[in-house]
Amino acid sequence: MDLQFRFRKSALMHGVTEADIRNAFVNYRTIRQFQERENVYLLVGFDLKANPIEILYNEFGENSVNVFHAMPCQSRFLELLEEGDIL
Repeated sequence: MDLQFRFRKSALMHGVTEADIRNAFVNYRTIRQFQERENVYLLVGFDLKANPIEILYNEFGENSVNVFHAMPCQSRFLELLEEGDIL
C-alpha cells in the first residue's frame, strides 16, 4: 500500500525536501494527534541524513496525506523520540 502525498508550499519553507518528508514517513519514531485538533497529526521522524524532523499533516482520502509543515525537530518534540508513542 503506497501512501500518496500532497505537499503544501509551507511544508518546504524550512529547507526540508519532499524526499526528506517521504523518508520520515518510512522511518518515523512517533505519530500523535497534534494539540487535540481533529485530523491534525504530528510525526517525528528522520530525514535522509538521519536528522530528526517534525511534520504536521492531515489525512484525506484513503492512504493520502496533506503535509503542511516540516522542519528540523524543535527541542520540545525531541523527547518524543525517546518515548516512541504511536497514535
